[in-house]
Amino acid sequence: MLLPLLLRPPRCLPQASVVLTRCVLTLRCGAPRGLRSQAKNFLWRWRPQRLHSRGRSRKTQSQEEEWRNRNKTALTYIAAAGVGMIGLAYAAVPLYRLYCQATGLGGTAVAGHDMEQVATMTPVKERVIKVTFNADTHASMQWNFRPQQTEIFVVPGETALAFYRAKNPTDKPIIGISTYNVVPFDAGQYFNKIQCFCFEEQRLNPHEEVDMPVFFYIDPEFDNDPRMARVDTITLSYTFFEAKEGQMLPLPGYSYS
Repeated sequence: MLLPLLLRPPRCLPQASVVLTRCVLTLRCGAPRGLRSQAKNFLWRWRPQRLHSRGRSRKTQSQEEEWRNRNKTALTYIAAAGVGMIGLAYAAVPLYRLYCQATGLGGTAVAGHDMEQVATMTPVKERVIKVTFNADTHASMQWNFRPQQTEIFVVPGETALAFYRAKNPTDKPIIGISTYNVVPFDAGQYFNKIQCFCFEEQRLNPHEEVDMPVFFYIDPEFDNDPRMARVDTITLSYTFFEAKEGQMLPLPGYSYS
């Protein structure tokens, strides 16, 4: 009478728990040999499955941890690449400007020269070139800025001196900074400036007026370049901007918008 009550499935346990409970009670309560054999076989089959499920759970956790570590590494590389790109973006303009000054790219006159070469170069007397001068100011710049001469005639291998004049007509001091280029652009690599006022801040007090010199020469190699065969006029152009914190100057050889 007591065995059926013990083997009756409790209502609060799931089906798998009911089966296990019956098996355990069968083994403990002296049930017939055949019933006990079936209970042992069931418990033996159930135990490996449970151990297998535990091993699979541990393997899943290990894989999840490995993926988390990989994701952290990937995010670290992405963040480092982002910081590097931001740094390159800030450095791009000055680096490009230096490159243009060194190579004449974008109509930029070449900066940096060998004074010994300047002293020993031979002028090409039969090749006369007209150099014209242009002056502009940005819309926000209140200076009056103009060239002192509209044009001069030079030959490759000969130094020349020109002047620009700037005036501050306002009642407050203004700091200006200029950019420049040479047209045609391909001639920029032969246009060498020994002294100029470009990319340097110039402060003018109220109603102050100054002359700004440009000392330059055209490389004698200009005459040997087939691309320059039909070039007989070169224009040197300056644009002044009001120097403000965080302001980005335009790249040489490109218009400002």
